[in-house]
Amino acid sequence: MAPSRPQFRTYLDYNATAPLRPEAREAALSAMSTTGNPSSIHAEGRLARRIVEDARADVARLGGVASRCVTFVSGGAEAANSGLNPHFGVGMGGRPLERLVVSGGEHLSVLSGHRFPASGVEIAPLSADGRIDLDWLDAAVRKPGRVLLALQAANNETGVIQPIAQASALVHAAAGFVFCDAVQLAGRADCTIDTLGPDALALSAHKMGGPKGAGAIVAARPGFSLGEPLIRGGGQERGARAGTENVTAIAGFGAAARACLTEWSVEAERLLTLRERLARVVRDVSPDAVIFGEAAPRLPNTLCFAVPGVEAATLMIALDLAGVAVSSGSACSSGKVAPSHVLAAMGAAPELARGAIRLSVGWASEEDDVRRFAAAFAASIGRMAAGRESFAL
Repeated sequence: MAPSRPQFRTYLDYNATAPLRPEAREAALSAMSTTGNPSSIHAEGRLARRIVEDARADVARLGGVASRCVTFVSGGAEAANSGLNPHFGVGMGGRPLERLVVSGGEHLSVLSGHRFPASGVEIAPLSADGRIDLDWLDAAVRKPGRVLLALQAANNETGVIQPIAQASALVHAAAGFVFCDAVQLAGRADCTIDTLGPDALALSAHKMGGPKGAGAIVAARPGFSLGEPLIRGGGQERGARAGTENVTAIAGFGAAARACLTEWSVEAERLLTLRERLARVVRDVSPDAVIFGEAAPRLPNTLCFAVPGVEAATLMIALDLAGVAVSSGSACSSGKVAPSHVLAAMGAAPELARGAIRLSVGWASEEDDVRRFAAAFAASIGRMAAGRESFAL
């Protein structure tokens, strides 16, 4: 007889994608009925253009910049692939940047999506708490060759917040540029460029409750060159990114950005309360659990932990069967689970990293989610402990 399905599902994987906000759904559905191409000059085209430009203004306010500083793309991965090129900041007529420095914990779209030769890339080490080594960075930017630094605002696996402002000051003092992946920060902390300090940052709609398929590169100032376009064609987005704009997704993106801008400070406190209650549950059930990045500033919504002796895949499946959706700190390659490159960069022991579980909450999370996780986690760990004891006997 097949096991019964849980009546409720508890979603604790907001760092992978957030549920669509009602206001984003409404905006996207309204835009979906718009016929025109935003590049057309007739009335239908002008209406589509107005939707895009209204959303651009909303995203710009979230980043604290003028509307013309925002370039729409398909998401965070395209933003990284687009921005991380040797002409970033200098334009096609200037002398290309010679070196790219990336932290060891960057998203894979940064580590593998850039357009620098391998010989020009350096990996900045992380401390045990997951933060970039600023002393190492200071020495690195003093070497010959102008630098582009790619540094996350906050890590998607551990939630650790990087010292972006300090790192940006070091790079700028050496006449370099900074590209910041702020995908996980939006809606959970201040993501204005003046606060963070980079030359450009990347945002993704679906991480903040907007639709999948829309993102943005937000430049610090008008006229800042993003360098060589990744996608060429009809010259849309002021020549920075060709292709007809995804009006539907962009409309939802703007609505999500507007919601995040008005509520993030209050929301951050609420999410932190939920995260700390989840942490207490983990520690109550498994006192020997390790919380990664615990000593560092972290996103208020993210908890990454491991229970010694428990494999992440086994625990994820058990929680999923109990109606709780979580993520692993491991990456799957060719059907094999390998330790997370983020945790490896932090020096975590491979056997512990293989057990990493990430919990992430968001705009629709409630106290009931914590309670349901607590019950499912305690039952899952209890069954695993009982199974180990039986095997030992």
